[in-house]
Amino acid sequence: MAVKKTPVRKKRIPPKERARVAELFDHFATLSDDPKTELHFNSPFTLVVAVALSAQATDVQVNKATEKLFAVADTPRAMFDLGVDGLIPLINSIGLFRNKARNVIELSRIILEQHGGQTPLNREALQALPGVGRKTASVVLNELGIEPAIAVDTHVFRVAHRLKLSAGKTPDAVEADLMAVVPEPYLTRAHHWLILHGRYVCLARKPKCQTCPIAELCPSCELFIGG
Repeated sequence: MAVKKTPVRKKRIPPKERARVAELFDHFATLSDDPKTELHFNSPFTLVVAVALSAQATDVQVNKATEKLFAVADTPRAMFDLGVDGLIPLINSIGLFRNKARNVIELSRIILEQHGGQTPLNREALQALPGVGRKTASVVLNELGIEPAIAVDTHVFRVAHRLKLSAGKTPDAVEADLMAVVPEPYLTRAHHWLILHGRYVCLARKPKCQTCPIAELCPSCELFIGG
């Protein structure tokens, strides 16, 4: 199955809007110049596992589980040797743990048998691993500085719409819009800025517009103030 490539940057927007977007990301950069994932990892393999475990779970929940897990298994061989039955008790505090355990053991086997124990760091090979979809691969490749990518989760989807960076109706459409409008120097950091902004400021039900550091650049701010 062919792997969809990162969207090509082809989108024309008016100069005034492009200036607003540039100022927006300039401001994000002043708030946090080098944002990183909040998931704990110590290698490409543990990053893949942590991101795969994070589906429908918070980073806090995943970090609590992986603190115990990576203490006993932080390589494909050690993870595979745990087996599903050995892995489940270590991750049963997070959602969908049984299915995730099967995926992690199977991806460990594939890394051992097909990649000589080295975690593959290209999109096609990553997305061929069980439990590793486009979003997970994008997070891994972007976090490790291999490929600029914007993984669209619920936070990024919401913030992109509120900031009028995209009107896309699907994660793929939003990803394509963001890859086209985010200034190139900020492409590797935009994912983190947007997800953290959605996680701590631009909340789903009650966004903190009164204290939002980019409120003046947000077209949606007035809709929520006083609401």
